[in-house]
Amino acid sequence: MASLLRLAGSGEMAFEALIQHASLLERAGLAEAAALLYQTWLMHSKSAYLHVACYNWGALLGGLNKHKEAEHAYRLALSLTPGFAQAKLNLGHQLEHQGRIDEALAEWLAVADAAQPPSLGQSGLELRLHGLNNAARMLETAKRYAESQALMQRSLALNPAQGDVIQHYIHIRQKQCDWPIYQTVGEVTQNQLLVNTSLLATLSATDDPAVQLLVAQRFVNEKVQAQAHKGAPLHAEAPARQARQGRIKIGYLSGDLCMHAVGLLTAELFELHDKARFETYAFCWSREDGSPLRARILQAMDHHVRLKGVDDHTAARLIAEAGIDILVDLQGLTSGARPNILTYRAAPIQVSYLGLPATSAVPGVDWMLADRFVMPPEYLPYCSEKPIYLPHCYQVSDRQRVAGAMPTRQACGLPEEGFVFCSFNNNHKFSEEMFASWMRVLVQVPGSVLWLLADNEWAQANMLRVAAAHGVEAGRLVFAPRALPPDYLARFALADLFLDTFPYNAGTTASDCLWMGTPILTRAGRSYISRMAGSLLSAVGLPDLITHSLAEYERLAVQIGRNPARAASYKRYLAEQGRGSALFDMPAIVKAMESEFERLAMAQRARDAV
Repeated sequence: MASLLRLAGSGEMAFEALIQHASLLERAGLAEAAALLYQTWLMHSKSAYLHVACYNWGALLGGLNKHKEAEHAYRLALSLTPGFAQAKLNLGHQLEHQGRIDEALAEWLAVADAAQPPSLGQSGLELRLHGLNNAARMLETAKRYAESQALMQRSLALNPAQGDVIQHYIHIRQKQCDWPIYQTVGEVTQNQLLVNTSLLATLSATDDPAVQLLVAQRFVNEKVQAQAHKGAPLHAEAPARQARQGRIKIGYLSGDLCMHAVGLLTAELFELHDKARFETYAFCWSREDGSPLRARILQAMDHHVRLKGVDDHTAARLIAEAGIDILVDLQGLTSGARPNILTYRAAPIQVSYLGLPATSAVPGVDWMLADRFVMPPEYLPYCSEKPIYLPHCYQVSDRQRVAGAMPTRQACGLPEEGFVFCSFNNNHKFSEEMFASWMRVLVQVPGSVLWLLADNEWAQANMLRVAAAHGVEAGRLVFAPRALPPDYLARFALADLFLDTFPYNAGTTASDCLWMGTPILTRAGRSYISRMAGSLLSAVGLPDLITHSLAEYERLAVQIGRNPARAASYKRYLAEQGRGSALFDMPAIVKAMESEFERLAMAQRARDAV
């Protein structure tokens, strides 16, 4: 290396030799040395390719997470060749890494708006799309939805055959309640919109289990490496292959063991495991949010294995080497999931739970925790996992959640009189059909209001627009901002009836609602996710609040809204019986889960011993 640096510093190393030596160093895992070689060469060379060397230097520094230094390299390249498109694009990425969003946006849009950007072998169209798509992605992450959608539309007008852009375009319309969701743009067809819908967006768009299965399979085929079919499963070839014995080892796989819906539901599950019979592991890449909930979850585990920054194969090997009997995946195909870990079959029994209330179609995931309401016999043909049935309800919850002081109606912007319907689900779950139904209910229940979560300003504006079209005054929609968990829980006491979304039912929100004593009106469909709230209502003892069609749902909402005493009786029942019901009998739910896990694990151990 010293001789290479001397040559680079002499000014006599040819550009081609620089590229060759730097590439060899990088392939040998010596990216720092390769970056130093570029830096030395640049200080002593007068080559016509200085701008390209700066670009390569910046790419190495960016890969080393030296974003400020990479920014300097790209700016140097641009000082040598103004308008160098790839350098501007990569500069945008380095600025984004530093949290300088508007500066990154300016670099990307400068490329997108250029008449013919100078390039290194890429077409002007490719460069423009790169700029537009990265700007749209960043703005969506920053929740600047309207700007992001406008850039996606520009991108699709240039090239309609971009499945990933179409996917984000559909979901960002859902987030903004920008109905109809399937709105064509440019030459994008209705068919392209449908076949490029993500699984999460599909769960909000249809309760057809066949469609959900096909979407999951498409994602797996395109994005997930089917390692399950490549050689022996890792659990069978781990170095410590001695027969499993002693306590049954349960591993929980997730990036959501923090302040997240999954973390909020599972904390007490982990605490209630029988440590005399079970040994628990958290295999996670969750953010360290510093919350008491995060600390509580980790405290409940016997072992915590951090997988952040660990590649999927290594992560799977760590799980296999731990001798895990049962690996419970708490994320499925949701944002941030790592399904490739599961395809290596790091554990002999792999189970899907909570994170994705639908089939994942991931090879290696054999089971799904459920109950007979969410997974009836007619649903099973559309699910790649087999059910592990719990006796009453599939969902665990946390009896230690604490509500704040009950607010006043005035403090929440509610009228002093009148029936209060509410729906605190995320706005992307709101469908055009269900929202129109809610408006018809308000029209038929004089003096009533609908209390909603305000996810973003565009969703609020679009809901008000649709309400006006149905003759509902703006004041009858009350928007609640997001709040800390205790304050959010306390709100439920002011609502008379929770109106559930369909086909994406409330999950954690339904548990919170019933825990706080507010009844839920739900509509149950054909899929797991469209039957979640119905499962909770059955277990809490209010099955008469489960409907099976839009007309029935709407009719019952009106009946209850016109008869506040009926809502009050439901609330009285929940106050007296709700928390003592099967829904919140956490020791019994965990015991039932453990019995099923033990049955499966011991049967597997017996097979392994043969």
